[in-house]
This record gives sequence, C-alpha cells and structure tokens, in this order.
Amino acid sequence: MHKNYLVVSALGEDRPGLVEAVSALIRDTGCSIGDSRMSVLGGDFAMILTVEGRWNELAKLESSLPAAEHAHAALSLIHISGPTADVMPYSVEVVCVDHAGIVHQLGHFFASREINVRDLTTTTYAAAHTRTPMFQLQMTIDVAASLHIARLREEFMDFCDQLNLDAIIEPLRH
Repeated sequence: MHKNYLVVSALGEDRPGLVEAVSALIRDTGCSIGDSRMSVLGGDFAMILTVEGRWNELAKLESSLPAAEHAHAALSLIHISGPTADVMPYSVEVVCVDHAGIVHQLGHFFASREINVRDLTTTTYAAAHTRTPMFQLQMTIDVAASLHIARLREEFMDFCDQLNLDAIIEPLRH
C-alpha cells in the first residue's frame, strides 16, 4: 500500500502546550506522526515532523494549518512526499577541535557523492582537562544501495584524516 506523507514544520516562541496542540490537531484529522524532531533553541520552539495518513486526512490537516498557525504557533506546510528510494541509513560521528567550516566540508563531501543527509546534530564543548574548544557532529545519511560502501568508507576516512577529524561511519542500528 502506498503511504502518503505530509511534512510539517512549526516555529514559535517556546511555551507550554505547543506539542499537545500540534499533536491534537494531527490526531483530530485522523493522521499519525511518523518521524519528528522537536527542540527549544534559544527561546524559540522548533518542530519538524512527518505526518502519515490517507490523502483525504492529509488534505484535511493541510486545510486546518492556517487556523492552527493563527491560534498556536507559526505552522507551515513544507511539502508532500512519498517513500524514499532504495537507501541504507548510515550513522556518521565526528569529533575534532572546533573551527569554522566543518559542517560545510562534510556536507560537500556527501553532496558531491549524491548522498542525502537525513539528520544532523552538532554541539560544542570544552575538552575536559585542556579546555580546548571541541566540536561534535552526529548525522544520519542515506546511502544508495547501489553505492560501493567500502569505497565510500575509505574515501571518507581519507577525507577526515586530511582535515584532522576523528570520525566513524557505520550502518545505523535501530
């Protein structure tokens, strides 16, 4: 059976009740939440999620977004999509001394190989004893099943060695 998806984002000033309001709207239209990310950044709340349902339920949800936007938060429709291509999810972890351009360089490495970044999280911290500013990145990438993974892994490790990045790339474990 073909699944129908709607990707919805919400952004607004953080306050209690936003998760409840958005999830109630989705439930009330007969849809369900698939993948989601929610976080408070600064004083703002950010949410992006996939909503699954029959086409008529998704249409009902889509038509209710403007009223919900007015009542609760800045909700906006991003796009409608279907299932992804034949890909295998891989986890990438990078740790290094913090410097400008790390995310861009990694993004370019994967984009130049037509590998999609599905999820990306970064953080900075001070090293325990030296207080050196450190950078940590975790991402999930979608590797086409047809891609030669041993070659990708070798190229990635060479790339990271050149940039002095400590890195791991491995199949995503659920």
